[in-house]
Amino acid sequence: LATFIAVQSNLSLPSLYNTMGKRTKKAGIVGKYGTRYGSTLRKIVKKMEVSQHSTYRCVFCGKDTVKRSCAGIWDCRSCRKTVAGGAYTLSTASGVTVRSTIGRLRKIAQESA
Repeated sequence: LATFIAVQSNLSLPSLYNTMGKRTKKAGIVGKYGTRYGSTLRKIVKKMEVSQHSTYRCVFCGKDTVKRSCAGIWDCRSCRKTVAGGAYTLSTASGVTVRSTIGRLRKIAQESA
């Protein structure tokens, strides 16, 4: 059918297929909301939804198989470990700060003892 249309309209096949448009350019996962809720809110929701649906590296087995099971609960599909983390990302900024502070205090306690 496409070759018939190309012959009838004197178009080559590649130029016929290049005229078709893409589905979404910038919207991505929040394209389902259409033009509702405003662009700023959609950008914020896009950042959260992309991060919560992506896979993360497991700290136990080192594979990229950690996925979110529900808010704050992350499961590794390879080693079957369950980790508590942030609602939308595996580790939050405050969690990283606390982890580094605990490590630093442990090191100081070991040196003094």
